[in-house]
Amino acid sequence: LMPDARIRLLLSDVDGTLVPSDKMPTASTIDAVGRLRDAGIIFAITSARPPRGLSMFIEPLELDTPLGALNGGLVVDVDLRVIRQRPIDEHVARTVIERLLSRDLSVWVYRGQDWFVLDRNGPFVEHEATVTDLEPTQINDFTGLSDDVIKIVGVSADPFAVATTGEVVANEYAGAVVATRSQTYYLDVTHPLATKGSVVEFLSERYDVPTSEIATIGDMQNDVSMFRVSRLSVAMGNATDDVRSAATHVTRSNNDEGFAFAVNEFILT
Repeated sequence: LMPDARIRLLLSDVDGTLVPSDKMPTASTIDAVGRLRDAGIIFAITSARPPRGLSMFIEPLELDTPLGALNGGLVVDVDLRVIRQRPIDEHVARTVIERLLSRDLSVWVYRGQDWFVLDRNGPFVEHEATVTDLEPTQINDFTGLSDDVIKIVGVSADPFAVATTGEVVANEYAGAVVATRSQTYYLDVTHPLATKGSVVEFLSERYDVPTSEIATIGDMQNDVSMFRVSRLSVAMGNATDDVRSAATHVTRSNNDEGFAFAVNEFILT
Protein backbone atom coordinates (compact mmCIF):
# COMPACT_ATOMS: atom_id res chain seq x y z
CA LEU A 1 0.00 0.00 0.00
CA MET A 2 1.20 3.49 -0.75
CA PRO A 3 1.61 5.18 2.62
CA ASP A 4 0.89 8.63 1.21
CA ALA A 5 -2.66 7.92 -0.03
CA ARG A 6 -4.86 8.09 3.03
CA ILE A 7 -8.34 6.59 3.25
CA ARG A 8 -11.02 9.23 2.76
CA LEU A 9 -14.13 7.05 2.56
CA LEU A 10 -15.22 3.77 4.18
CA LEU A 11 -18.10 1.74 2.76
CA SER A 12 -19.46 -0.96 5.07
CA ASP A 13 -21.75 -3.93 4.67
CA VAL A 14 -24.39 -4.24 7.42
CA ASP A 15 -25.37 -7.80 8.43
CA GLY A 16 -22.45 -9.88 9.67
CA THR A 17 -20.25 -6.76 9.52
CA LEU A 18 -21.55 -3.53 11.04
CA VAL A 19 -23.89 -5.29 13.47
CA PRO A 20 -23.57 -8.40 15.68
CA SER A 21 -26.17 -11.17 15.71
CA ASP A 22 -28.78 -9.04 17.49
CA LYS A 23 -28.68 -6.63 14.48
CA MET A 24 -28.19 -3.46 16.56
CA PRO A 25 -24.98 -1.37 16.30
CA THR A 26 -22.92 -1.59 19.48
CA ALA A 27 -21.58 1.39 21.44
CA SER A 28 -18.10 0.64 20.04
CA THR A 29 -19.42 0.68 16.48
CA ILE A 30 -21.23 4.00 17.01
CA ASP A 31 -18.06 5.40 18.57
CA ALA A 32 -15.90 4.14 15.67
CA VAL A 33 -18.20 5.80 13.12
CA GLY A 34 -18.01 9.03 15.13
CA ARG A 35 -14.23 8.89 15.09
CA LEU A 36 -14.22 8.37 11.32
CA ARG A 37 -16.33 11.51 11.03
CA ASP A 38 -13.98 13.42 13.35
CA ALA A 39 -11.08 12.34 11.14
CA GLY A 40 -12.87 13.70 8.06
CA ILE A 41 -13.49 10.23 6.64
CA ILE A 42 -16.82 9.78 4.84
CA PHE A 43 -18.82 6.77 6.05
CA ALA A 44 -21.52 4.96 4.05
CA ILE A 45 -23.35 1.65 4.16
CA THR A 46 -24.48 -0.86 1.54
CA SER A 47 -26.49 -4.02 1.98
CA ALA A 48 -28.67 -6.66 0.38
CA ARG A 49 -31.44 -5.15 2.53
CA PRO A 50 -34.18 -3.00 1.02
CA PRO A 51 -34.01 0.76 1.77
CA ARG A 52 -36.47 0.47 4.67
CA GLY A 53 -34.13 -2.05 6.29
CA LEU A 54 -31.31 0.53 6.32
CA SER A 55 -33.28 3.48 7.69
CA MET A 56 -32.89 2.30 11.31
CA PHE A 57 -29.15 3.04 11.12
CA ILE A 58 -29.47 6.65 9.95
CA GLU A 59 -30.06 8.14 13.39
CA PRO A 60 -27.67 6.14 15.62
CA LEU A 61 -24.83 6.46 13.10
CA GLU A 62 -25.77 10.03 12.06
CA LEU A 63 -25.68 9.04 8.39
CA ASP A 64 -26.05 11.68 5.70
CA THR A 65 -24.59 9.65 2.83
CA PRO A 66 -26.60 7.74 0.18
CA LEU A 67 -27.60 4.19 1.13
CA GLY A 68 -26.70 1.35 -1.24
CA ALA A 69 -29.72 -0.93 -0.88
CA LEU A 70 -30.49 -4.27 -2.56
CA ASN A 71 -26.78 -4.84 -3.30
CA GLY A 72 -26.59 -1.50 -5.11
CA GLY A 73 -29.65 -2.07 -7.28
CA LEU A 74 -31.30 0.83 -5.50
CA VAL A 75 -29.36 3.83 -4.19
CA VAL A 76 -31.46 6.13 -2.02
CA ASP A 77 -30.89 9.24 0.07
CA VAL A 78 -31.55 9.33 3.82
CA ASP A 79 -35.18 10.29 3.12
CA LEU A 80 -35.37 7.04 1.09
CA ARG A 81 -35.85 8.93 -2.17
CA VAL A 82 -34.44 7.00 -5.11
CA ILE A 83 -31.20 8.43 -6.53
CA ARG A 84 -30.43 5.55 -8.89
CA GLN A 85 -32.02 2.22 -9.71
CA ARG A 86 -30.99 -0.66 -11.92
CA PRO A 87 -33.89 -3.02 -12.63
CA ILE A 88 -33.36 -6.45 -14.15
CA ASP A 89 -34.48 -6.88 -17.76
CA GLU A 90 -38.16 -7.87 -17.71
CA HIS A 91 -37.80 -11.07 -19.72
CA VAL A 92 -34.73 -12.13 -17.72
CA ALA A 93 -36.55 -11.48 -14.43
CA ARG A 94 -39.45 -13.69 -15.53
CA THR A 95 -37.24 -16.62 -16.52
CA VAL A 96 -34.97 -16.33 -13.45
CA ILE A 97 -38.04 -16.54 -11.18
CA GLU A 98 -39.16 -19.70 -13.03
CA ARG A 99 -35.65 -21.14 -12.82
CA LEU A 100 -35.43 -20.67 -9.04
CA LEU A 101 -38.91 -22.12 -8.48
CA SER A 102 -38.00 -25.14 -10.65
CA ARG A 103 -35.09 -25.85 -8.29
CA ASP A 104 -37.38 -25.85 -5.25
CA LEU A 105 -36.17 -22.56 -3.83
CA SER A 106 -38.63 -20.12 -2.32
CA VAL A 107 -38.65 -16.89 -4.33
CA TRP A 108 -38.86 -13.30 -3.13
CA VAL A 109 -39.15 -10.34 -5.48
CA TYR A 110 -38.09 -6.81 -4.60
CA ARG A 111 -39.66 -4.23 -6.85
CA GLY A 112 -38.93 -0.60 -6.11
CA GLN A 113 -39.23 -0.40 -2.32
CA ASP A 114 -41.75 -3.26 -2.07
CA TRP A 115 -41.21 -6.93 -1.26
CA PHE A 116 -43.38 -9.72 -2.67
CA VAL A 117 -43.61 -13.36 -1.50
CA LEU A 118 -45.78 -16.34 -2.40
CA ASP A 119 -45.95 -17.57 1.19
CA ARG A 120 -45.87 -15.25 4.20
CA ASN A 121 -45.00 -18.29 6.35
CA GLY A 122 -42.24 -19.50 4.01
CA PRO A 123 -38.63 -20.06 5.11
CA PHE A 124 -36.91 -16.99 6.61
CA VAL A 125 -39.78 -14.62 5.71
CA GLU A 126 -40.58 -13.78 9.33
CA HIS A 127 -36.86 -13.43 10.10
CA GLU A 128 -36.33 -11.04 7.19
CA ALA A 129 -39.47 -9.02 7.97
CA THR A 130 -38.26 -8.52 11.55
CA VAL A 131 -34.69 -7.64 10.62
CA THR A 132 -35.57 -5.20 7.84
CA ASP A 133 -38.73 -3.77 9.43
CA LEU A 134 -40.56 -4.38 6.15
CA GLU A 135 -43.79 -6.37 5.77
CA PRO A 136 -43.95 -8.41 2.54
CA THR A 137 -46.96 -8.48 0.25
CA GLN A 138 -48.22 -12.03 -0.28
CA ILE A 139 -49.37 -12.76 -3.84
CA ASN A 140 -50.61 -15.86 -5.65
CA ASP A 141 -47.99 -15.81 -8.41
CA PHE A 142 -45.40 -13.48 -9.93
CA THR A 143 -47.27 -12.95 -13.22
CA GLY A 144 -47.21 -9.27 -14.12
CA LEU A 145 -44.49 -8.53 -11.57
CA SER A 146 -41.48 -8.81 -13.87
CA ASP A 147 -41.02 -5.11 -14.67
CA ASP A 148 -38.98 -2.81 -12.41
CA VAL A 149 -37.65 -5.78 -10.43
CA ILE A 150 -34.49 -4.74 -8.58
CA LYS A 151 -33.69 -8.01 -6.81
CA ILE A 152 -34.86 -11.61 -6.93
CA VAL A 153 -33.93 -13.84 -4.00
CA GLY A 154 -33.86 -17.63 -4.02
CA VAL A 155 -34.28 -18.89 -0.46
CA SER A 156 -33.56 -22.27 1.07
CA ALA A 157 -32.53 -23.65 4.46
CA ASP A 158 -30.15 -25.88 2.48
CA PRO A 159 -26.93 -23.90 1.83
CA PHE A 160 -25.80 -26.45 -0.77
CA ALA A 161 -28.98 -25.94 -2.81
CA VAL A 162 -28.44 -22.18 -2.67
CA ALA A 163 -24.78 -22.45 -3.71
CA THR A 164 -25.37 -24.87 -6.59
CA THR A 165 -28.35 -22.88 -7.88
CA GLY A 166 -26.15 -19.79 -7.74
CA GLU A 167 -23.66 -21.46 -10.07
CA VAL A 168 -26.43 -22.54 -12.46
CA VAL A 169 -27.96 -19.03 -12.61
CA ALA A 170 -24.55 -17.35 -12.96
CA ASN A 171 -23.72 -19.63 -15.93
CA GLU A 172 -27.11 -19.58 -17.64
CA TYR A 173 -27.57 -15.83 -17.32
CA ALA A 174 -23.95 -14.68 -17.63
CA GLY A 175 -23.92 -10.99 -18.55
CA ALA A 176 -27.66 -10.59 -17.90
CA VAL A 177 -27.58 -10.78 -14.08
CA VAL A 178 -25.19 -11.27 -11.19
CA ALA A 179 -25.99 -14.00 -8.67
CA THR A 180 -24.28 -13.87 -5.29
CA ARG A 181 -25.03 -15.06 -1.77
CA SER A 182 -25.80 -12.42 0.86
CA GLN A 183 -26.34 -15.20 3.43
CA THR A 184 -25.70 -18.94 3.10
CA TYR A 185 -29.47 -19.33 2.67
CA TYR A 186 -30.08 -16.38 0.26
CA LEU A 187 -29.16 -16.24 -3.42
CA ASP A 188 -29.44 -12.63 -4.59
CA VAL A 189 -30.01 -12.04 -8.30
CA THR A 190 -29.61 -8.47 -9.57
CA HIS A 191 -28.84 -6.42 -12.70
CA PRO A 192 -25.19 -6.97 -13.79
CA LEU A 193 -24.34 -3.41 -12.76
CA ALA A 194 -26.21 -3.70 -9.46
CA THR A 195 -23.32 -4.74 -7.24
CA LYS A 196 -21.71 -3.37 -4.12
CA GLY A 197 -18.73 -2.56 -6.35
CA SER A 198 -21.01 -0.20 -8.27
CA VAL A 199 -21.84 1.52 -4.95
CA VAL A 200 -18.11 2.19 -4.44
CA GLU A 201 -17.95 3.74 -7.91
CA PHE A 202 -21.11 5.78 -7.27
CA LEU A 203 -19.71 7.20 -4.01
CA SER A 204 -16.31 7.81 -5.62
CA GLU A 205 -17.97 9.98 -8.24
CA ARG A 206 -20.43 11.62 -5.85
CA TYR A 207 -17.76 12.72 -3.36
CA ASP A 208 -14.87 13.07 -5.82
CA VAL A 209 -12.80 10.52 -3.90
CA PRO A 210 -10.70 8.20 -6.06
CA THR A 211 -11.15 4.47 -5.40
CA SER A 212 -7.48 4.44 -4.34
CA GLU A 213 -8.63 6.36 -1.24
CA ILE A 214 -11.65 4.15 -0.47
CA ALA A 215 -11.83 1.26 2.01
CA THR A 216 -14.53 -1.42 2.18
CA ILE A 217 -15.52 -3.96 4.84
CA GLY A 218 -17.79 -7.00 4.56
CA ASP A 219 -18.30 -10.69 5.26
CA MET A 220 -20.12 -12.39 2.37
CA GLN A 221 -19.73 -13.29 -1.29
CA ASN A 222 -21.73 -10.22 -2.35
CA ASP A 223 -19.09 -8.00 -0.70
CA VAL A 224 -16.22 -9.22 -2.91
CA SER A 225 -17.25 -6.91 -5.77
CA MET A 226 -16.57 -3.88 -3.54
CA PHE A 227 -13.28 -5.36 -2.30
CA ARG A 228 -12.12 -5.52 -5.93
CA VAL A 229 -12.61 -1.82 -6.63
CA SER A 230 -11.33 -0.36 -3.34
CA ARG A 231 -7.68 -0.02 -2.36
CA LEU A 232 -8.09 -1.33 1.17
CA SER A 233 -10.59 -4.10 1.93
CA VAL A 234 -11.37 -5.82 5.21
CA ALA A 235 -13.02 -9.22 5.59
CA MET A 236 -14.74 -9.99 8.87
CA GLY A 237 -13.41 -12.79 11.07
CA ASN A 238 -16.73 -14.59 10.50
CA ALA A 239 -16.27 -14.51 6.71
CA THR A 240 -15.64 -17.69 4.73
CA ASP A 241 -12.15 -18.42 3.42
CA ASP A 242 -12.93 -17.31 -0.15
CA VAL A 243 -14.13 -13.91 1.09
CA ARG A 244 -11.14 -13.53 3.44
CA SER A 245 -8.70 -14.30 0.64
CA ALA A 246 -10.30 -11.60 -1.53
CA ALA A 247 -9.59 -8.89 1.08
CA THR A 248 -6.37 -7.07 1.94
CA HIS A 249 -7.01 -7.40 5.71
CA VAL A 250 -9.00 -9.61 8.08
CA THR A 251 -10.52 -8.34 11.34
CA ARG A 252 -12.32 -9.99 14.28
CA SER A 253 -15.85 -11.38 13.95
CA ASN A 254 -18.98 -9.25 14.00
CA ASN A 255 -19.80 -10.63 17.47
CA ASP A 256 -16.36 -9.56 18.74
CA GLU A 257 -16.39 -5.87 17.73
CA GLY A 258 -14.74 -6.66 14.40
CA PHE A 259 -15.96 -3.45 12.77
CA ALA A 260 -14.59 -1.15 15.49
CA PHE A 261 -11.34 -3.14 15.56
CA ALA A 262 -10.92 -2.71 11.79
CA VAL A 263 -11.57 1.03 11.97
CA ASN A 264 -8.92 1.41 14.69
CA GLU A 265 -6.34 -0.92 13.21
CA PHE A 266 -6.60 -0.35 9.47
CA ILE A 267 -8.45 2.89 8.76
CA LEU A 268 -7.48 5.40 11.45
CA THR A 269 -3.81 4.41 11.65
